[in-house]
Amino acid sequence: MGKQVFHYNEYTGIASLDPAFAKNQSTMWPAHQLFNTLVEIDDSLNIKPSLATHWDISEDKRTYTFYLRNDVLFHNDACFPQNKGRKMVASDVVFSLNRIIDPKTASPGAWIFNGKVDTIQPFTALNDTTFQLKLQQPYQPVLGILSMQYCSVVAPEAVAMYGADFRQHPVGTGPFKFVVWEEGQALIFAKNENYFERDSTGNKLPYLDGIKISFKDSRATEFLLFRQGQLDFINELDPSFKDEVLTKKGTLRDMWKDKIELQTQPYLNIEYLGFLVDSTNPLIKRSPLRFKKVRQAINYGFDRKKMILYLRNSLGTPAESGFVPKGLPSFNDSLVKGYFYNPLKAAQLLKEAGFPNGKGLQPIKLLTISIYADFGNFIAKQLEEIGIPIQVEVVQKSLLFEMTSGSKAAFFRGGWIADYPDAENYLSVFYSKNPAPPNYTRYKSAEFDKVFEQAIKETNDSLRYVLYRKADQIAIDDAPVVPLWYDKVIHLVQKNVKDFPPNALNLLELRRTKIE
Repeated sequence: MGKQVFHYNEYTGIASLDPAFAKNQSTMWPAHQLFNTLVEIDDSLNIKPSLATHWDISEDKRTYTFYLRNDVLFHNDACFPQNKGRKMVASDVVFSLNRIIDPKTASPGAWIFNGKVDTIQPFTALNDTTFQLKLQQPYQPVLGILSMQYCSVVAPEAVAMYGADFRQHPVGTGPFKFVVWEEGQALIFAKNENYFERDSTGNKLPYLDGIKISFKDSRATEFLLFRQGQLDFINELDPSFKDEVLTKKGTLRDMWKDKIELQTQPYLNIEYLGFLVDSTNPLIKRSPLRFKKVRQAINYGFDRKKMILYLRNSLGTPAESGFVPKGLPSFNDSLVKGYFYNPLKAAQLLKEAGFPNGKGLQPIKLLTISIYADFGNFIAKQLEEIGIPIQVEVVQKSLLFEMTSGSKAAFFRGGWIADYPDAENYLSVFYSKNPAPPNYTRYKSAEFDKVFEQAIKETNDSLRYVLYRKADQIAIDDAPVVPLWYDKVIHLVQKNVKDFPPNALNLLELRRTKIE
Protein backbone atom coordinates (compact mmCIF):
# COMPACT_ATOMS: atom_id res chain seq x y z
CA MET A 1 0.00 0.00 0.00
CA GLY A 2 1.14 3.57 -0.69
CA LYS A 3 1.64 6.20 1.98
CA GLN A 4 -1.86 7.64 1.81
CA VAL A 5 -3.48 5.36 4.39
CA PHE A 6 -5.95 6.82 6.86
CA HIS A 7 -5.70 5.26 10.35
CA TYR A 8 -8.38 5.30 13.01
CA ASN A 9 -9.24 3.19 16.04
CA GLU A 10 -12.66 1.70 16.85
CA TYR A 11 -12.49 1.06 20.59
CA THR A 12 -15.99 -0.50 20.76
CA GLY A 13 -15.13 -3.04 18.04
CA ILE A 14 -17.12 -3.67 14.84
CA ALA A 15 -19.88 -6.25 14.87
CA SER A 16 -20.53 -6.54 11.13
CA LEU A 17 -19.66 -5.04 7.74
CA ASP A 18 -23.12 -5.91 6.40
CA PRO A 19 -25.01 -2.59 6.02
CA ALA A 20 -28.27 -4.32 7.00
CA PHE A 21 -26.75 -4.30 10.50
CA ALA A 22 -25.36 -0.73 10.43
CA LYS A 23 -27.26 0.36 13.52
CA ASN A 24 -24.61 2.36 15.37
CA GLN A 25 -21.64 4.55 14.58
CA SER A 26 -19.03 1.78 14.73
CA THR A 27 -20.84 -0.15 11.96
CA MET A 28 -22.06 2.89 9.96
CA TRP A 29 -18.56 4.28 9.45
CA PRO A 30 -17.12 1.27 7.56
CA ALA A 31 -20.43 0.75 5.69
CA HIS A 32 -20.17 4.33 4.38
CA GLN A 33 -16.75 3.54 2.86
CA LEU A 34 -17.81 0.25 1.22
CA PHE A 35 -21.31 1.03 -0.07
CA ASN A 36 -23.46 3.74 -1.64
CA THR A 37 -27.12 4.64 -1.24
CA LEU A 38 -29.58 6.07 -3.80
CA VAL A 39 -29.29 9.52 -2.22
CA GLU A 40 -27.04 11.00 0.44
CA ILE A 41 -26.85 14.00 2.74
CA ASP A 42 -24.59 16.94 1.99
CA ASP A 43 -22.82 19.23 4.48
CA SER A 44 -25.85 21.52 4.72
CA LEU A 45 -28.10 18.53 5.54
CA ASN A 46 -29.81 18.58 2.13
CA ILE A 47 -30.56 15.42 0.18
CA LYS A 48 -28.35 15.06 -2.91
CA PRO A 49 -27.99 12.38 -5.61
CA SER A 50 -25.60 9.43 -5.19
CA LEU A 51 -26.46 6.23 -7.09
CA ALA A 52 -29.55 8.03 -8.41
CA THR A 53 -28.92 11.08 -10.64
CA HIS A 54 -32.41 12.51 -10.09
CA TRP A 55 -35.96 11.45 -9.15
CA ASP A 56 -39.62 12.28 -9.76
CA ILE A 57 -42.42 12.31 -7.21
CA SER A 58 -45.96 11.52 -8.38
CA GLU A 59 -48.75 14.04 -7.87
CA ASP A 60 -50.30 12.03 -5.04
CA LYS A 61 -46.81 11.97 -3.39
CA ARG A 62 -46.92 8.19 -3.11
CA THR A 63 -44.68 7.04 -5.96
CA TYR A 64 -40.99 7.97 -6.16
CA THR A 65 -39.18 7.15 -9.41
CA PHE A 66 -35.36 7.17 -9.29
CA TYR A 67 -33.15 7.38 -12.39
CA LEU A 68 -29.86 5.58 -11.73
CA ARG A 69 -26.32 6.18 -12.95
CA ASN A 70 -25.23 3.63 -15.53
CA ASP A 71 -21.49 3.82 -14.76
CA VAL A 72 -21.43 2.24 -11.30
CA LEU A 73 -19.53 -1.05 -10.89
CA PHE A 74 -19.51 -3.45 -7.96
CA HIS A 75 -16.12 -4.17 -6.40
CA ASN A 76 -14.12 -6.90 -8.12
CA ASP A 77 -14.76 -10.12 -6.21
CA ALA A 78 -14.78 -13.92 -6.55
CA CYS A 79 -18.60 -13.91 -6.50
CA PHE A 80 -18.54 -12.57 -10.11
CA PRO A 81 -17.29 -14.36 -13.28
CA GLN A 82 -13.52 -13.72 -13.76
CA ASN A 83 -13.57 -11.83 -10.42
CA LYS A 84 -14.78 -8.75 -12.30
CA GLY A 85 -17.43 -6.55 -10.67
CA ARG A 86 -20.44 -6.01 -12.94
CA LYS A 87 -22.54 -2.90 -13.50
CA MET A 88 -25.01 -2.02 -10.73
CA VAL A 89 -28.66 -2.04 -11.95
CA ALA A 90 -32.10 -1.23 -10.54
CA SER A 91 -32.83 -4.86 -9.59
CA ASP A 92 -29.87 -4.67 -7.16
CA VAL A 93 -31.62 -1.78 -5.39
CA VAL A 94 -34.84 -3.85 -5.20
CA PHE A 95 -32.87 -6.81 -3.80
CA SER A 96 -31.06 -4.68 -1.20
CA LEU A 97 -34.17 -2.90 0.14
CA ASN A 98 -36.27 -6.08 0.19
CA ARG A 99 -33.46 -7.73 2.11
CA ILE A 100 -33.77 -5.19 4.97
CA ILE A 101 -37.47 -5.91 5.47
CA ASP A 102 -37.14 -9.70 4.99
CA PRO A 103 -37.64 -11.26 8.47
CA LYS A 104 -34.99 -13.88 7.55
CA THR A 105 -32.33 -11.15 7.42
CA ALA A 106 -33.30 -10.04 10.97
CA SER A 107 -31.99 -6.54 10.25
CA PRO A 108 -32.32 -4.06 13.17
CA GLY A 109 -33.23 -1.56 10.43
CA ALA A 110 -36.41 -3.39 9.40
CA TRP A 111 -38.48 -0.68 11.17
CA ILE A 112 -37.46 2.09 8.75
CA PHE A 113 -40.10 1.10 6.18
CA ASN A 114 -42.66 -0.12 8.74
CA GLY A 115 -46.16 1.02 7.87
CA LYS A 116 -44.72 3.38 5.25
CA VAL A 117 -44.13 1.43 2.04
CA ASP A 118 -46.71 -0.39 -0.08
CA THR A 119 -47.45 -3.83 1.37
CA ILE A 120 -47.73 -5.68 -1.96
CA GLN A 121 -44.89 -4.39 -4.12
CA PRO A 122 -42.98 -1.58 -2.47
CA PHE A 123 -39.87 -1.74 -4.69
CA THR A 124 -39.79 -2.25 -8.49
CA ALA A 125 -37.14 -2.15 -11.20
CA LEU A 126 -38.85 -0.61 -14.26
CA ASN A 127 -35.66 -1.23 -16.29
CA ASP A 128 -31.91 -1.37 -15.51
CA THR A 129 -31.65 2.34 -14.72
CA THR A 130 -35.10 3.09 -13.27
CA PHE A 131 -36.16 2.14 -9.74
CA GLN A 132 -39.56 2.82 -8.23
CA LEU A 133 -40.69 3.04 -4.62
CA LYS A 134 -44.37 3.01 -3.63
CA LEU A 135 -45.71 4.39 -0.33
CA GLN A 136 -48.98 3.64 1.46
CA GLN A 137 -49.55 7.36 2.01
CA PRO A 138 -47.46 10.51 1.59
CA TYR A 139 -44.43 10.37 3.90
CA GLN A 140 -42.19 13.39 3.57
CA PRO A 141 -39.01 12.06 5.27
CA VAL A 142 -38.67 9.03 2.94
CA LEU A 143 -35.67 10.48 1.07
CA GLY A 144 -33.87 10.90 4.38
CA ILE A 145 -34.57 7.25 5.19
CA LEU A 146 -33.09 6.19 1.83
CA SER A 147 -29.85 7.96 2.77
CA MET A 148 -29.38 5.70 5.82
CA GLN A 149 -26.58 3.12 5.76
CA TYR A 150 -29.24 0.39 6.04
CA CYS A 151 -30.33 1.29 2.50
CA SER A 152 -26.89 0.63 0.96
CA VAL A 153 -26.89 -1.29 -2.31
CA VAL A 154 -25.22 -4.69 -1.93
CA ALA A 155 -24.22 -7.28 -4.57
CA PRO A 156 -26.84 -10.09 -4.63
CA GLU A 157 -24.18 -12.54 -5.88
CA ALA A 158 -22.05 -11.88 -2.80
CA VAL A 159 -24.98 -12.36 -0.42
CA ALA A 160 -25.79 -15.65 -2.19
CA MET A 161 -22.17 -16.86 -2.21
CA TYR A 162 -21.08 -15.86 1.32
CA GLY A 163 -24.41 -16.22 3.15
CA ALA A 164 -23.94 -15.44 6.85
CA ASP A 165 -20.27 -14.64 6.13
CA PHE A 166 -21.29 -11.60 4.07
CA ARG A 167 -20.80 -9.70 7.38
CA GLN A 168 -17.04 -10.23 6.96
CA HIS A 169 -16.87 -10.33 3.17
CA PRO A 170 -18.84 -7.28 2.00
CA VAL A 171 -19.18 -6.39 -1.69
CA GLY A 172 -20.57 -2.98 -2.63
CA THR A 173 -19.94 -0.05 -4.99
CA GLY A 174 -18.32 2.33 -2.48
CA PRO A 175 -15.11 4.39 -2.71
CA PHE A 176 -13.16 1.71 -0.82
CA LYS A 177 -13.20 -2.07 -1.08
CA PHE A 178 -12.70 -4.75 1.54
CA VAL A 179 -9.22 -6.33 1.81
CA VAL A 180 -8.82 -8.19 5.09
CA TRP A 181 -10.30 -8.33 8.59
CA GLU A 182 -8.41 -9.90 11.43
CA GLU A 183 -11.08 -9.72 14.10
CA GLY A 184 -9.94 -7.76 17.13
CA GLN A 185 -6.67 -6.82 15.38
CA ALA A 186 -7.11 -4.78 12.22
CA LEU A 187 -9.45 -4.12 9.32
CA ILE A 188 -8.06 -2.93 5.98
CA PHE A 189 -9.82 -1.32 3.01
CA ALA A 190 -8.15 -0.32 -0.27
CA LYS A 191 -9.09 2.37 -2.77
CA ASN A 192 -11.72 1.20 -5.28
CA GLU A 193 -9.94 1.93 -8.58
CA ASN A 194 -13.26 1.71 -10.46
CA TYR A 195 -15.14 4.19 -8.27
CA PHE A 196 -17.61 6.36 -10.25
CA GLU A 197 -17.23 9.77 -8.56
CA ARG A 198 -14.78 12.48 -9.66
CA ASP A 199 -13.82 15.80 -8.12
CA SER A 200 -14.66 19.17 -9.71
CA THR A 201 -11.52 19.06 -11.89
CA GLY A 202 -12.22 15.54 -13.17
CA ASN A 203 -9.81 13.59 -10.92
CA LYS A 204 -11.02 10.21 -9.71
CA LEU A 205 -12.07 9.82 -6.09
CA PRO A 206 -11.05 8.77 -3.49
CA TYR A 207 -7.55 10.28 -3.11
CA LEU A 208 -6.51 7.96 -0.26
CA ASP A 209 -4.91 4.58 -1.05
CA GLY A 210 -6.59 2.89 1.87
CA ILE A 211 -7.99 2.85 5.40
CA LYS A 212 -6.69 0.90 8.36
CA ILE A 213 -8.85 0.45 11.45
CA SER A 214 -7.39 -0.80 14.73
CA PHE A 215 -9.35 -2.15 17.71
CA LYS A 216 -7.61 -0.99 20.90
CA ASP A 217 -10.38 -1.13 23.50
CA SER A 218 -8.84 1.39 25.87
CA ARG A 219 -9.42 5.09 25.26
CA ALA A 220 -6.13 5.85 27.02
CA THR A 221 -4.21 3.65 24.54
CA GLU A 222 -6.10 5.26 21.67
CA PHE A 223 -5.10 8.74 22.91
CA LEU A 224 -1.47 7.64 23.29
CA LEU A 225 -1.41 6.28 19.71
CA PHE A 226 -2.87 9.56 18.48
CA ARG A 227 -0.18 11.54 20.36
CA GLN A 228 2.47 9.35 18.75
CA GLY A 229 1.02 10.13 15.32
CA GLN A 230 -0.13 6.55 14.71
CA LEU A 231 -3.78 7.56 14.36
CA ASP A 232 -5.00 10.33 12.05
CA PHE A 233 -7.86 11.41 14.28
CA ILE A 234 -9.88 10.55 17.34
CA ASN A 235 -13.58 11.03 17.78
CA GLU A 236 -14.89 12.42 21.08
CA LEU A 237 -12.80 13.04 24.14
CA ASP A 238 -12.71 10.62 27.02
CA PRO A 239 -13.48 12.39 30.33
CA SER A 240 -10.14 11.13 31.75
CA PHE A 241 -8.02 13.32 29.45
CA LYS A 242 -10.34 16.10 28.29
CA ASP A 243 -8.94 18.56 30.84
CA GLU A 244 -5.41 17.86 29.65
CA VAL A 245 -6.35 18.92 26.10
CA LEU A 246 -9.17 21.43 26.53
CA THR A 247 -9.90 24.56 28.53
CA LYS A 248 -13.27 24.87 30.33
CA LYS A 249 -14.36 27.10 27.42
CA GLY A 250 -13.85 24.19 25.01
CA THR A 251 -10.69 25.42 23.22
CA LEU A 252 -7.32 23.69 22.86
CA ARG A 253 -4.82 24.35 25.65
CA ASP A 254 -1.70 26.26 24.53
CA MET A 255 0.62 23.22 24.55
CA TRP A 256 -1.61 21.49 21.94
CA LYS A 257 -2.31 24.39 19.60
CA ASP A 258 0.62 23.81 17.22
CA LYS A 259 0.38 20.03 17.35
CA ILE A 260 -3.22 19.13 16.47
CA GLU A 261 -6.48 20.52 15.12
CA LEU A 262 -9.70 20.60 17.17
CA GLN A 263 -12.85 20.36 15.04
CA THR A 264 -16.31 20.89 16.50
CA GLN A 265 -19.71 21.07 14.86
CA PRO A 266 -23.34 20.85 16.10
CA TYR A 267 -24.16 17.15 16.22
CA LEU A 268 -27.66 15.78 15.66
CA ASN A 269 -27.62 13.94 18.95
CA ILE A 270 -29.46 14.59 22.20
CA GLU A 271 -28.43 13.17 25.56
CA TYR A 272 -31.35 12.72 27.93
CA LEU A 273 -32.79 10.82 30.89
CA GLY A 274 -35.96 8.87 30.21
CA PHE A 275 -38.88 7.90 32.47
CA LEU A 276 -41.02 4.86 31.86
CA VAL A 277 -44.49 6.45 31.78
CA ASP A 278 -46.66 3.39 31.08
CA SER A 279 -48.98 3.45 34.10
CA THR A 280 -50.08 -0.16 33.51
CA ASN A 281 -46.49 -1.38 34.10
CA PRO A 282 -46.07 -2.80 37.66
CA LEU A 283 -42.77 -0.86 37.95
CA ILE A 284 -44.68 2.42 37.69
CA LYS A 285 -47.91 1.64 39.55
CA ARG A 286 -46.53 2.82 42.90
CA SER A 287 -43.61 4.93 41.68
CA PRO A 288 -43.63 8.70 42.32
CA LEU A 289 -42.45 9.01 38.68
CA ARG A 290 -46.02 8.34 37.57
CA PHE A 291 -46.81 11.94 38.57
CA LYS A 292 -46.10 14.49 35.86
CA LYS A 293 -45.26 17.13 38.48
CA VAL A 294 -42.50 14.96 39.98
CA ARG A 295 -41.00 14.46 36.50
CA GLN A 296 -41.22 18.21 35.88
CA ALA A 297 -39.59 18.92 39.27
CA ILE A 298 -36.65 16.70 38.27
CA ASN A 299 -36.42 18.70 35.02
CA TYR A 300 -36.24 22.01 36.89
CA GLY A 301 -34.08 20.70 39.72
CA PHE A 302 -30.52 20.80 38.33
CA ASP A 303 -28.29 23.25 36.47
CA ARG A 304 -27.64 22.12 32.88
CA LYS A 305 -25.39 25.12 32.12
CA LYS A 306 -23.08 24.36 35.03
CA MET A 307 -23.04 20.65 34.14
CA ILE A 308 -21.91 21.35 30.54
CA LEU A 309 -19.26 23.83 31.66
CA TYR A 310 -17.65 21.55 34.25
CA LEU A 311 -18.28 18.05 32.92
CA ARG A 312 -18.18 18.69 29.16
CA ASN A 313 -15.73 21.64 28.96
CA SER A 314 -18.49 23.60 27.21
CA LEU A 315 -18.75 21.05 24.37
CA GLY A 316 -22.48 20.94 23.86
CA THR A 317 -25.50 23.19 24.37
CA PRO A 318 -27.61 22.85 27.55
CA ALA A 319 -30.94 21.34 26.41
CA GLU A 320 -33.38 24.00 27.59
CA SER A 321 -35.73 23.69 24.60
CA GLY A 322 -37.38 20.50 23.28
CA PHE A 323 -36.22 16.99 22.40
CA VAL A 324 -35.37 18.02 18.83
CA PRO A 325 -31.73 19.14 18.93
CA LYS A 326 -29.94 22.23 17.72
CA GLY A 327 -28.69 21.87 14.14
CA LEU A 328 -31.99 20.72 12.62
CA PRO A 329 -33.79 23.25 10.41
CA SER A 330 -36.98 23.14 12.49
CA PHE A 331 -35.13 23.81 15.79
CA ASN A 332 -36.23 27.05 17.46
CA ASP A 333 -35.55 27.52 21.16
CA SER A 334 -37.58 30.70 21.36
CA LEU A 335 -40.69 28.83 20.16
CA VAL A 336 -40.23 25.48 21.95
CA LYS A 337 -39.86 26.08 25.68
CA GLY A 338 -38.18 23.44 27.81
CA TYR A 339 -36.81 23.37 31.35
CA PHE A 340 -34.06 25.42 32.99
CA TYR A 341 -32.61 25.48 36.51
CA ASN A 342 -35.31 26.73 38.88
CA PRO A 343 -35.10 25.07 42.32
CA LEU A 344 -38.03 27.14 43.66
CA LYS A 345 -40.32 25.98 40.88
CA ALA A 346 -39.12 22.38 41.42
CA ALA A 347 -39.92 22.63 45.15
CA GLN A 348 -43.38 24.06 44.37
CA LEU A 349 -44.14 21.19 41.93
CA LEU A 350 -43.03 18.60 44.51
CA LYS A 351 -45.33 20.17 47.05
CA GLU A 352 -48.26 20.12 44.59
CA ALA A 353 -47.55 16.45 43.85
CA GLY A 354 -47.92 15.69 47.57
CA PHE A 355 -44.23 15.46 48.51
CA PRO A 356 -43.37 18.73 50.27
CA ASN A 357 -39.54 19.05 50.45
CA GLY A 358 -39.41 15.47 49.18
CA LYS A 359 -41.25 14.12 52.23
CA GLY A 360 -42.47 10.58 51.57
CA LEU A 361 -40.29 10.04 48.48
CA GLN A 362 -38.55 6.67 48.27
CA PRO A 363 -35.07 6.68 46.62
CA ILE A 364 -35.42 6.69 42.82
CA LYS A 365 -32.97 4.50 40.91
CA LEU A 366 -31.28 6.03 37.83
CA LEU A 367 -29.69 3.47 35.50
CA THR A 368 -26.73 4.62 33.44
CA ILE A 369 -23.53 3.35 31.78
CA SER A 370 -20.11 4.12 33.25
CA ILE A 371 -19.11 6.99 30.91
CA TYR A 372 -22.20 8.94 32.02
CA ALA A 373 -21.89 8.16 35.74
CA ASP A 374 -20.43 11.59 36.59
CA PHE A 375 -23.45 13.30 34.97
CA GLY A 376 -25.79 11.07 36.98
CA ASN A 377 -23.95 11.95 40.18
CA PHE A 378 -23.98 15.68 39.40
CA ILE A 379 -27.77 15.58 38.82
CA ALA A 380 -28.39 13.39 41.89
CA LYS A 381 -26.44 15.78 44.14
CA GLN A 382 -28.44 18.81 42.98
CA LEU A 383 -31.79 17.00 43.21
CA GLU A 384 -30.96 15.88 46.74
CA GLU A 385 -30.80 19.55 47.75
CA ILE A 386 -34.51 19.94 46.93
CA GLY A 387 -35.43 16.62 48.56
CA ILE A 388 -35.46 14.20 45.60
CA PRO A 389 -33.34 11.14 46.53
CA ILE A 390 -31.65 9.59 43.45
CA GLN A 391 -29.51 6.43 43.48
CA VAL A 392 -27.21 6.23 40.47
CA GLU A 393 -26.63 2.63 39.36
CA VAL A 394 -24.05 1.84 36.68
CA VAL A 395 -24.84 -1.14 34.40
CA GLN A 396 -23.38 -2.62 31.21
CA LYS A 397 -24.51 -1.00 27.96
CA SER A 398 -26.06 -4.26 26.67
CA LEU A 399 -28.02 -4.74 29.90
CA LEU A 400 -29.32 -1.17 29.83
CA PHE A 401 -30.47 -1.64 26.23
CA GLU A 402 -32.21 -4.89 27.18
CA MET A 403 -33.93 -3.24 30.16
CA THR A 404 -35.09 -0.15 28.27
CA SER A 405 -36.30 -2.21 25.27
CA GLY A 406 -38.19 -4.54 27.61
CA SER A 407 -39.72 -1.71 29.70
CA LYS A 408 -37.81 -2.88 32.79
CA ALA A 409 -36.14 0.45 33.66
CA ALA A 410 -38.19 3.17 35.38
CA PHE A 411 -35.55 5.93 35.06
CA PHE A 412 -32.63 5.63 32.65
CA ARG A 413 -29.97 7.48 30.67
CA GLY A 414 -30.48 7.61 26.91
CA GLY A 415 -29.15 9.26 23.78
CA TRP A 416 -30.65 9.64 20.30
CA ILE A 417 -28.48 10.25 17.26
CA ALA A 418 -30.35 11.25 14.10
CA ASP A 419 -30.63 8.52 11.47
CA TYR A 420 -31.48 11.25 8.95
CA PRO A 421 -31.77 15.02 9.39
CA ASP A 422 -35.47 15.44 10.03
CA ALA A 423 -37.20 16.24 13.33
CA GLU A 424 -39.60 13.37 12.58
CA ASN A 425 -36.78 10.99 13.54
CA TYR A 426 -36.68 12.49 17.07
CA LEU A 427 -40.41 12.85 17.51
CA SER A 428 -40.97 9.21 16.49
CA VAL A 429 -39.49 8.42 19.94
CA PHE A 430 -42.83 9.61 21.43
CA TYR A 431 -45.23 8.18 18.85
CA SER A 432 -47.51 5.72 20.67
CA LYS A 433 -47.68 3.30 17.73
CA ASN A 434 -43.91 2.78 17.85
CA PRO A 435 -42.44 -0.05 19.91
CA ALA A 436 -39.28 0.27 22.04
CA PRO A 437 -36.96 1.17 20.36
CA PRO A 438 -37.60 3.95 19.57
CA ASN A 439 -40.38 4.63 22.15
CA TYR A 440 -38.41 3.57 25.24
CA THR A 441 -40.55 5.68 27.62
CA ARG A 442 -43.78 4.05 26.27
CA TYR A 443 -45.18 7.59 26.10
CA LYS A 444 -48.74 7.76 24.78
CA SER A 445 -50.68 10.91 23.96
CA ALA A 446 -53.57 11.16 21.51
CA GLU A 447 -52.90 14.89 21.13
CA PHE A 448 -49.24 14.29 20.27
CA ASP A 449 -50.05 11.46 17.83
CA LYS A 450 -52.55 13.64 15.96
CA VAL A 451 -50.08 16.50 15.41
CA PHE A 452 -47.25 14.07 14.55
CA GLU A 453 -49.36 12.29 11.91
CA GLN A 454 -50.34 15.63 10.41
CA ALA A 455 -46.68 16.67 10.26
CA ILE A 456 -45.36 13.66 8.36
CA LYS A 457 -47.98 14.09 5.62
CA GLU A 458 -47.34 17.83 5.26
CA THR A 459 -45.29 18.57 2.12
CA ASN A 460 -44.72 22.28 2.77
CA ASP A 461 -41.53 22.51 4.86
CA SER A 462 -42.38 25.62 6.88
CA LEU A 463 -45.85 24.31 7.77
CA ARG A 464 -44.31 20.95 8.70
CA TYR A 465 -41.81 22.68 10.99
CA VAL A 466 -44.67 24.46 12.81
CA LEU A 467 -46.31 21.07 13.45
CA TYR A 468 -42.99 19.54 14.56
CA ARG A 469 -42.51 22.30 17.12
CA LYS A 470 -46.09 21.89 18.35
CA ALA A 471 -45.60 18.12 18.81
CA ASP A 472 -42.25 18.68 20.54
CA GLN A 473 -43.88 21.13 22.99
CA ILE A 474 -46.70 18.68 23.83
CA ALA A 475 -44.21 15.92 24.68
CA ILE A 476 -41.84 18.19 26.64
CA ASP A 477 -44.73 19.55 28.77
CA ASP A 478 -45.68 15.95 29.68
CA ALA A 479 -42.05 15.33 30.72
CA PRO A 480 -41.45 11.69 29.72
CA VAL A 481 -37.79 12.75 29.33
CA VAL A 482 -35.21 15.06 30.89
CA PRO A 483 -33.25 16.62 27.99
CA LEU A 484 -29.62 17.14 29.11
CA TRP A 485 -27.67 18.62 26.22
CA TYR A 486 -27.61 19.01 22.43
CA ASP A 487 -24.33 17.50 21.39
CA LYS A 488 -21.32 18.60 19.38
CA VAL A 489 -19.11 16.53 17.11
CA ILE A 490 -15.59 16.68 18.57
CA HIS A 491 -12.62 15.54 16.48
CA LEU A 492 -8.95 15.81 17.29
CA VAL A 493 -7.14 15.65 13.95
CA GLN A 494 -3.45 15.48 12.95
CA LYS A 495 -2.14 18.60 11.19
CA ASN A 496 -1.22 16.73 7.97
CA VAL A 497 -4.80 15.51 7.35
CA LYS A 498 -6.56 17.78 4.82
CA ASP A 499 -10.17 18.03 3.59
CA PHE A 500 -11.64 16.07 6.46
CA PRO A 501 -14.52 18.29 7.63
CA PRO A 502 -16.91 17.13 10.38
CA ASN A 503 -20.65 16.87 9.63
CA ALA A 504 -23.81 17.05 11.74
CA LEU A 505 -24.47 13.29 11.49
CA ASN A 506 -20.83 12.55 12.43
CA LEU A 507 -20.47 10.24 9.44
CA LEU A 508 -16.88 9.37 8.59
CA GLU A 509 -16.41 11.07 5.20
CA LEU A 510 -13.12 10.17 3.47
CA ARG A 511 -13.77 10.47 -0.27
CA ARG A 512 -11.93 13.80 -0.61
CA THR A 513 -9.51 13.47 2.30
CA LYS A 514 -5.75 13.70 1.73
CA ILE A 515 -2.75 13.07 3.96
CA GLU A 516 0.17 15.42 3.26
